[in-house]
Amino acid sequence: MARITIIGGGVIGLSIAFECQRRGHNVTVVEAQQCGGQASGAAAGMLAPYSEIEEDPDDFFRLCQRSLQIFPKWQEEVKRHSDIDFEYNESGSLYCIYHEADRLSLETKQAWQRKFNVESTILSAEEVSVKEPGLSRDVVAALWCPEESHIYAPGYVAALLQACRNLGVHVIEYVGDATLDGYAVVTKQERIDSDQVVLAAGAWSMYWEKELGCTLPVYPIRGQICAYEAPPLNHIVFTSQGYLVAKANGSVVVGASEDIANFDTNVTEHGIGRLEKWSKKVMPVLEKMDPFHKWAGLRPATQDGFPLIGKLIEKPRVILATGHYRNGILLSPITAKIVADEIDQVPQQIAIGQFRPDRFQAI
Repeated sequence: MARITIIGGGVIGLSIAFECQRRGHNVTVVEAQQCGGQASGAAAGMLAPYSEIEEDPDDFFRLCQRSLQIFPKWQEEVKRHSDIDFEYNESGSLYCIYHEADRLSLETKQAWQRKFNVESTILSAEEVSVKEPGLSRDVVAALWCPEESHIYAPGYVAALLQACRNLGVHVIEYVGDATLDGYAVVTKQERIDSDQVVLAAGAWSMYWEKELGCTLPVYPIRGQICAYEAPPLNHIVFTSQGYLVAKANGSVVVGASEDIANFDTNVTEHGIGRLEKWSKKVMPVLEKMDPFHKWAGLRPATQDGFPLIGKLIEKPRVILATGHYRNGILLSPITAKIVADEIDQVPQQIAIGQFRPDRFQAI
């Protein structure tokens, strides 16, 4: 049994804690503020790698696909240990196009999906209107992916947190700044001696470069989102401009505008205005409505777009699990298993070489 201290109480940190505690380790989570109070709780909660990945598949796509495949069993375990429902919805998705010139890109997307055994079908405009009668009649065609799903992100955070506590994870919130002394995590309140330290601090991971003596090119991207009280959608709806997804509380969530704004989580007139203009073209019933809620989260991006997952060469008892950008919720179960396997010295079942932290050390 190892003493594991996890720095960061978002979905990545809590998922790692959940997995490691289930494997018999003694886990402590240290969170600067409130668990899930940043990007995790602000997310739209989509599990949709087939729609969101535009380019040819690579190891990152395979990572996302594997995490999607294990999510059904994972979410059942989180629910079982927390007794909290977070609205796991296997709705499927529609990726809509509005011009015949875009049909080739839709066919190309379907072709690579099929190479990876992804179930998908190109629907005609008439078929789309049957599946989603509330969408604009300007839709020319859509790619239907029945395997994609979504959750309610704040509920998922709450469930992970409760599951961790029920299993005996020691969760310490509102610690403010923390430092490392060897492999001990030191806060203003206490010193936590550890056999293994996991850094899962999202966009704030960049502040640990000096402590760890390594390059951590993680930076925040602000993602702005809004929500309407509107008739429900049956699927996640994507276009090249964004997405709409219905939640059980009667809202339709629209996202996302992205910009670099350091650590500013305020929404902007320009960012939300773009979402309003686009969403009303996609779903005409929104035309006479205003969003009832607007918010933003800070997504932890990296230089090459891949997360940082794995041990530090210089400090092998420190593992990084950060830089998941807009895929933190989707990648939470697979990241938890990768990190737990690293700690347990179990051979990895999926290629993670492209995600190793040392790829940036020559920068």
